[in-house]
Amino acid sequence: MPYEQDINLGNFFSGIDPADATFVVYHPASHQFIRHNAARAQQRFIPASTFKIPNSLIALETGVAENAEHIIPWDGATAAGFWSPNWSKDHTLRSAFKHSVYWYYQSLAHEIGAEGMQAYLDQFHYGNGSTAGGLDQFWLHGGLRISADEQVQFLARMYNGELDISPQSVAIVKDLMILEDNPAYRLGGKTGTADVTPTRELAWLVGYVERNNDVWFYALNMEGEDVWERWGKPSARLALVRDLLQELNVIPSKS
Repeated sequence: MPYEQDINLGNFFSGIDPADATFVVYHPASHQFIRHNAARAQQRFIPASTFKIPNSLIALETGVAENAEHIIPWDGATAAGFWSPNWSKDHTLRSAFKHSVYWYYQSLAHEIGAEGMQAYLDQFHYGNGSTAGGLDQFWLHGGLRISADEQVQFLARMYNGELDISPQSVAIVKDLMILEDNPAYRLGGKTGTADVTPTRELAWLVGYVERNNDVWFYALNMEGEDVWERWGKPSARLALVRDLLQELNVIPSKS
């Protein structure tokens, strides 16, 4: 039976209502779930760019992307709304994952095709599995939804080779996810951001921590009017997750 612990980490989410944030840590070895705001952890939200994790797996598994250096030339087109200067060039799978280049992943999705994409979403048991809203939009503005609880469980299945895909595809995506690698621990993750309303943003950071031959999986999910200003930068979200993981003794505290 899983051991479930609720903990109040509201003081880490300054500037937003703690009820609008959740943080989940899952430790499969002890069957332990630790959650701030368990109710929100069960709610499904659009995955935004955290979907680049399964999208990368599917692209590799189908051969649409041969490896992490698979290059797609930029066609020179831009889109209305937010557009990062980093997106306006050719990209590899590695660089597109790092910089959240959405046109690159839209291109992968089109090559994978609707039938193939749906089949893998079903195989992965990824959230509600919906591709409503268009093949290149369903994880950004469409019908796909996943909870923080489901994020950590999906990541654990991926990490432990339980998605019925090749170990090579998993190894490549785990490598793409690395955010920190030091003698004390290795931390992998992927951010995601989406508009909830014209003034409210949803922000994710999901991933895993390897330490002392053990592994934990985590998911941060929060929303509010100041989320983009405070945690829009991936580095800010990473710093928050690092603080939360230190608070829970998953990674060592600062000396």
